[in-house]
Amino acid sequence: MSDNQPAPPQLPGWLRRTEAEQRWPAALAIAVAVGIHLLLPADLAPRPRWLLPGLEAALLISVVAVNPLRINRETRILRPLSIGLAAVLGVATAWSAALLVQALFGHGDIAPAHLLLWGAAIWLTNVIVFALWFWEGDRGGPAARADGRSPHPDFLFTQMTAGDLAPRDWEPTFFDYFYLAFTNATAFSPTDTLPMSIWAKAGMLAESVISLITVLLVVARAVNVIG
Repeated sequence: MSDNQPAPPQLPGWLRRTEAEQRWPAALAIAVAVGIHLLLPADLAPRPRWLLPGLEAALLISVVAVNPLRINRETRILRPLSIGLAAVLGVATAWSAALLVQALFGHGDIAPAHLLLWGAAIWLTNVIVFALWFWEGDRGGPAARADGRSPHPDFLFTQMTAGDLAPRDWEPTFFDYFYLAFTNATAFSPTDTLPMSIWAKAGMLAESVISLITVLLVVARAVNVIG
């Protein structure tokens, strides 16, 4: 290249190889979900009570042992473990939500405070589970995103289209996917981030359905009992 030719513009952070993402935000969210499952009342927890939290904890320890600080490498077993962890959390959350719905229709003496507290716990777990799904699935997962392997995002974040309004080194981290899952669970629709692939749209749809059922049934039942 001659000195008179302009240098090619630098690719944004989400399209090029960057420093690997830290593990602790996702690990902390998973630990919170495990804690919620352990604290659920016996009639709202899948049985045997220790099975799902035990599997979740074992998978979490295995995943953290491979990449304890930064998610800078993938192995043949690591990605199946990560997907398996998200799947186990999803099963536990859906199971708890089904038990909550059954309890709502089967018992009329549940205290409103109890309904609101554990309905909120299940709702928060639902947010964490789908944040993990979105984080693990978008463009092949955190390690693949750090390597800049895929230019086609499953989720289109505002910073990807903001141009000069976003830092050049910006790329999505776990908190961005947690925010995406939280806003989707409260608005029941995309807010500032758009799903681009079929699985991303299906995931947001499933999260909205679970959140809507939980919120509507718990709130309606609590108001009815208070009234």
